[in-house]
Amino acid sequence: MSTSQTRERTKRSRTKNTSHRPALALSALPVQELDLHPGAEHLVCPDCRTWCPVTGLRSPKLVPHDGQNARRCIGSNRRVLLDVMTAEWRQVLAEAVTDTASRRPTSVRRKPQAKVMPAISQMTSAPVSATTALTAYRKHFTMCAAGQAPGRCGGTHRCADGARLAALYEQLQRTQPNRDREHKQEARVDALLTRYRSAVATRNTAARWAEHRENTAAGRKSLAKRSGTTIEEANNACRLHPAHTVSELRGPNVPLEPRRIRA
Repeated sequence: MSTSQTRERTKRSRTKNTSHRPALALSALPVQELDLHPGAEHLVCPDCRTWCPVTGLRSPKLVPHDGQNARRCIGSNRRVLLDVMTAEWRQVLAEAVTDTASRRPTSVRRKPQAKVMPAISQMTSAPVSATTALTAYRKHFTMCAAGQAPGRCGGTHRCADGARLAALYEQLQRTQPNRDREHKQEARVDALLTRYRSAVATRNTAARWAEHRENTAAGRKSLAKRSGTTIEEANNACRLHPAHTVSELRGPNVPLEPRRIRA
């Protein structure tokens, strides 16, 4: 049998042999290195750092086990002092699990890097046509050539901003016909949409007015009496009486001349 492999543990782990080393107290071990479930008691051996069963009820001890290099661990058959109750161990383990689950890794907040400020010519709005691009290029060339900055525009040499404006002018001049065509097509589409929306609004307004007239006419007909005579229709119609006229509802107590009422 090779010495590099762990020897197979015998099926009968109980033995009368007892280690001469002092008893191992469970209270001296961390709570995460214990397993005190009834019938499955285990703990981490302090000598070889492996999980080992605990056997025996009257005199509990670690079962014989192998450590590193396939050699018998010196912690085999060591007595175990059960000075920790199962209920207490479960409570402490639950609190430890809750505390661990509540922890979160601290997120790394990197310092924001300052952005490079653009040049003065880049702060202005970009030209939208070849004419404005040419005007901006001429203005920059005049100011840059009059300055004393190294690498300024002069002769056939152009600085970075001058070269950028020149390239922009060339691009806009080359693509100007396409943009004009697109703008004309967009204007045509906008005009068609405006005409369509105006026509729809006109039709909707006419339909609402027609519905209103029908409802008004139906209301007047419903106010007339069943006989439908001309006099009854005139009586049911609302008419405005001219000023200084006496109402048709006259009676014996209605005064016909103005009276002065004293306080």
